[in-house]
Amino acid sequence: MRAQFVLSEIGVGLRRNLTMTFAVVVSVALSLALFGGSLLMSDQVSTMKGYWYDKVNVSIFLCNKSDAESDPNCAKGAVTAEQKDQIKSDLGKMSVVDKIAYESADQAYKHYKEQFGDSPLASSLTPDQMQESYRIKLKDPEKYQVIATAFDGRDGVQSVQDQKGILDNLFGLLNGMNWAARAVMAMMLVVALMLIVNTVRVSAFSRRRETGIMRLVGASGFYIQAPFIMEAAVAGLIGGGVACGFLVVARYFIIDHGLALSEKLNLINFIGWDAVLTKLPLILATSLLMPALAAFFALRKYLKV
Repeated sequence: MRAQFVLSEIGVGLRRNLTMTFAVVVSVALSLALFGGSLLMSDQVSTMKGYWYDKVNVSIFLCNKSDAESDPNCAKGAVTAEQKDQIKSDLGKMSVVDKIAYESADQAYKHYKEQFGDSPLASSLTPDQMQESYRIKLKDPEKYQVIATAFDGRDGVQSVQDQKGILDNLFGLLNGMNWAARAVMAMMLVVALMLIVNTVRVSAFSRRRETGIMRLVGASGFYIQAPFIMEAAVAGLIGGGVACGFLVVARYFIIDHGLALSEKLNLINFIGWDAVLTKLPLILATSLLMPALAAFFALRKYLKV
């Protein structure tokens, strides 16, 4: 009988404050969708880091005849065969080095033509203007400075470049966007909590006579609070369900179908469905507990009848 009463009171409260309940559902849905989206963005950045950092190389570019005339780092002339052998030998002795690949000037010219053959500059370049280089794959991409310290400024070395630096700029941008989404999410959560508190207070005020009578006849505080808390929890849970739907639909249409980014951007290793599905229980739990706790604290003064 008590459970039936509580459930009937929940239905009455939701219908009586339909507009505010709808506002709670929408605000909770948007804030938790942003919350889930920020978690997935973090997973995506981590996945991309693991994928790309494993592929980045440190490049040691060697001096050629053109550099000897124009680059201060190559003032002693083009790299010699002995210098190349010494560089390769020293690289092989370093514990941080995983693999070493040599690229000749002809190979560099061929790769440039394949990638930038339509560029106006390509027609004016010749193989002897391209630089020889060693491409080094590190066991730990964070150890770039070890290579730079050992070879930067050495005779025959024009420059030491780390591809990780380029990726760091990209990941910095993605992380900045992620933090911006989290800031918007925090504001939406505050709005949602304010709406929940106001909705509960309006509902409690409109039923203050009933709650007063229940208090006078000996009803417990929890029994009086339960309908209001569950109203907020139900509205929040509906919003959480909508947020989960947003994430599933977004993953389906943006990555798999519709925009189909997984087919158009083959170089990006996108997160899978497992990452999305593991976030849904957290979102639903948050959508249930957050409104319930907000309602509990908002109702304390209305029990003092």
